[in-house]
Amino acid sequence: MNRFTHQNARQFLFGLDNANFLSVFDEYCDGVLITNADGIIVYYNKAMSRIDELEPEDVILNQVTDVYDLDDETSLIMQCLITRRPIIDKSNYYRTRMGKFANTIHNVHPIFNQNQLVGCICFVRDFHVLTETLSIMRLPETQHRMHPYEITFDSIIGQDPAFKDALNAARMAANTPSPVMLYGETGTGKELFARAIHNHSPRHEKKYTPVNCAAIPENLLEGILFGTSKGAFTGAINKAGLFERTSQGTIFLDEINSMPVGLQSKILRIVQDGKVRRVGALKEIKFDLKIISSVNQDPHTSIAAGSLRSDLFYRLGVVFIHIVPLRDRMSDLPLLVDHFIDKHNKALGRQVRGAEDAVMEMFYQYHWPGNVRELEHVIEGAMNIMGPDNRIRIKYLQPHFAQGHSNYRTAGHRASRWMAHSSKSGDTGETGPSDLLLNKNEHEKKLVWQALMQFRGNVTRSAKKLGISRQLLYYKMKKYHLSRDQFR
Repeated sequence: MNRFTHQNARQFLFGLDNANFLSVFDEYCDGVLITNADGIIVYYNKAMSRIDELEPEDVILNQVTDVYDLDDETSLIMQCLITRRPIIDKSNYYRTRMGKFANTIHNVHPIFNQNQLVGCICFVRDFHVLTETLSIMRLPETQHRMHPYEITFDSIIGQDPAFKDALNAARMAANTPSPVMLYGETGTGKELFARAIHNHSPRHEKKYTPVNCAAIPENLLEGILFGTSKGAFTGAINKAGLFERTSQGTIFLDEINSMPVGLQSKILRIVQDGKVRRVGALKEIKFDLKIISSVNQDPHTSIAAGSLRSDLFYRLGVVFIHIVPLRDRMSDLPLLVDHFIDKHNKALGRQVRGAEDAVMEMFYQYHWPGNVRELEHVIEGAMNIMGPDNRIRIKYLQPHFAQGHSNYRTAGHRASRWMAHSSKSGDTGETGPSDLLLNKNEHEKKLVWQALMQFRGNVTRSAKKLGISRQLLYYKMKKYHLSRDQFR
């Protein structure tokens, strides 16, 4: 599969040096993905990266069906390669291996070189966020609530100390007019925080408008935010922008570090002045907004890279809140699993009672690049196919999750190794692996007990001896009703 390299992947199309040709698509507003004849991705532009929420280096040189939760029959790209025919304006609802769902329109064209199929090129347009944003602009003035359901701070799940600190800071900031900036990886719950801040604020009866700055093309974003004036460009009409229409309420600028830098300077000016000017107009219009923004990478890194203006960061980050990723608050994992199971029991009419131990151990070992959002998608996907069973089991997990990471398999081998090693070294007094097979839980409990006894309840040192994470050891202690106080 990896016969291509990142250096020459862009040059494969016709066996010629076409790197300059492909660079045309680098800044294209629609997603562009190119594969070779075997369905291996050799080009993946920035817009496609935003739609999928994947990094190009994690996609290029991978098979299409490994990147997306699709097979040869459901993948439009693979169908194009198989039939050697173009697929035009085909709507497609798909899921990436990281759990991100996308609602798109695809145009897929086979690429031939002297009648020989050498690959295909796929153009992808994400209409979901744009359609949602434009529909907000058409809502009648009497409709105040912009979101379909209520979210409060009490409904955001988490007991981790750092996460609770973030919640408390957001709760206090909700009562002030100062701008709030949320920093967190994709899937950590930035929009939940933004909605909760609005619902907890004195503006909760006014409009709440979310804007995904990464998903709307640059040539449309300015008009959407600031509005347009008749005659500003061909077909332009007098239309209020979101800043103007949301006045008295809250606007959420999601992933503002993805906004073009030139537009950031205009955002800075109108935030400082409290006035907005429609595109093509001379008159400025006052507005009063609670501005919440978010960034998905460290703002100082974005500033150094030139993707975020430092002055805009200092203006919008008056209150700066860091939402920790799931891997850094794994103590919340059982709470989140129970919450999502309860949520989807109601939505799907199921009576699932929990996840089996093997699934929970897999969850503890996984690094969750998609964070809480990915966890929910994994649970929802399993609950869709488990039938009358009342436990989520490994066999119900989607292939893109169960097969997409080696951490669990590695952890499984490691767990077997430390159990077997302890048996052989005489640490447990067990006679051999047959005892483990006959009574795995009792054997595991003894190993955990002995490690905790040896280190007098020190979880960090005990986990290191056992070769597992602290979070997994806490899970096993809970599973076997063990407390650190028993060993002190």
